[in-house]
Amino acid sequence: MKRNWLLPILVGLITAGAAWHGTLVATPYALMSAALDKIATGRVNTFVFTQPSTADNQPIVRPSPDLSYSTCVFDLANGPVLLDIEPVPDHYWSISIFDARTDVAAVRSDRDTGGKSARLALIRKGMAVPKGYEPVALRYDKGLALIRILMTDAADFPTIDAIRRKSTCKQL
Repeated sequence: MKRNWLLPILVGLITAGAAWHGTLVATPYALMSAALDKIATGRVNTFVFTQPSTADNQPIVRPSPDLSYSTCVFDLANGPVLLDIEPVPDHYWSISIFDARTDVAAVRSDRDTGGKSARLALIRKGMAVPKGYEPVALRYDKGLALIRILMTDAADFPTIDAIRRKSTCKQL
């Protein structure tokens, strides 16, 4: 009796291909969702200002000890989220916006703003942008805003901390 192996092999290859593609599509969302849950700690649309990173307080994989981090887990479900980033004189700083798929939606730094503040409106298609804000259009409601400030000397942290705490992340 001759067996026809072509159909089972074809079904197996199609199933393996679909599983591979599904994993590829779902992994970024799953990783970002886990990261957002860990970072948010119940706070959404507000900045969380952390202490300088050490081996004992790393919330995410290997942060740099010479950077000061501030994070805002945002949710656009109820409208735009406005970011006002206070510049830190004589220090490199940047704000990065990551969407729910881990894609970078925008990055601005002291070099882009000429040392002035960054004013970003995180929006979905069809949302109005307040005057004076640069729109950052996102494909997903949720994501992460991350401020990084370079500290050339650990003794600068109290001054940097006071300035960065003037930055805001709030629902319009």
